[in-house]
Amino acid sequence: MPVTGPEFATTTGKESLVAGRPLIVVGNVSRPTMTVYPPKGRNTGVAIVVFPGGGYWELAIDLEGTEVCDWLTSKGITCVLLKYRVPGGSGKYLYSSPKSGPYPKSPQAFEDAQRTLGLVRFHAAEWHINPHKIGVLGFSAGGHLVAAMSIHFEQRVYPAIDAADKESCRPDFAVALYPGHLSKYANPSELNPDIRVTDQAPPTFLLQNEDDPVDDVENSLDYYVALKKAGVPVEMHLYAKGGHGFGLRRTKLPVTAWPQLVETWLRTIEMISN
Repeated sequence: MPVTGPEFATTTGKESLVAGRPLIVVGNVSRPTMTVYPPKGRNTGVAIVVFPGGGYWELAIDLEGTEVCDWLTSKGITCVLLKYRVPGGSGKYLYSSPKSGPYPKSPQAFEDAQRTLGLVRFHAAEWHINPHKIGVLGFSAGGHLVAAMSIHFEQRVYPAIDAADKESCRPDFAVALYPGHLSKYANPSELNPDIRVTDQAPPTFLLQNEDDPVDDVENSLDYYVALKKAGVPVEMHLYAKGGHGFGLRRTKLPVTAWPQLVETWLRTIEMISN
C-alpha cells in the first residue's frame, strides 16, 4: 500500500470535539512504534496493549491512546501503546473509506499487533510483567484488531524476525470498545466470514452504544453470540446513548463509567486482585 506523504499529526477543529476538547490524530503511519508506559505505584504484573481507533485510516492517538495509558498505569498496569500502520490518512478524523483496511484485506495493522504481543511477552521479565497476564484493548477499528488477535494467533502472518516471534501472540484477555468491521455490511446480523471464533479465544469484554452512528451495535451483538456459542467467557455492556468515539472523556452519559466496569471485570477473571 503506497503512502501518499510523510506521517503527520494534526489537531481536530470544532467539528470533532469530544467532551468539549479536540483530538490529536496521526495519519500516513508507515513505520509502526510501540511505547511502553510502566505502572505507577503498585505493579499488578498485568500488561495491556492498546490499539487506538480511526477506521484503519488514522489513529486517535490521544483520545484512544495516551489518555488510556494514563488510566491503566494509574491502576498498576503496564500500558503498551501501539501506533500501527495506517497508510494514506487524509488529515481528517474519519471512520470510513480507509485506504488500508482490516485483516485479511490489509495485513499491516495485524502484523504490527502480532509483533507487539510477541515483543511484550519476550520482554516480560525485563519489564516486570506476568507473561500470562497480557491483554489487548482497542476502540472502533482497534476493537476489530482486538477480535482479530483473539482468533488468528496460531501462526504469524509475516516471516519471523527474531526470538520474539517464537512467543505466543495470543492475548490472555481482550477488551473491545465500540468495535467495527465484525459484522457484514449487507447483513449486519451475521459476522464477517474471517471472524471465526473458537473456544481458544480469550475472555472478552464488549461495550457499545445502541445509538452508535458509525459501527452498528450488531458488531458487538454478533461477536458476543459467537463467543458465547464457543464457550468463551464474555461480558457485554450496551447503553442507550453515547454515540461513537468517546474514549475515556467524561460526559453526563452513563457509558463514560466504563473504565470502572473493565476494572471490575479484570478482577472477576482474576487478572488483578483487590
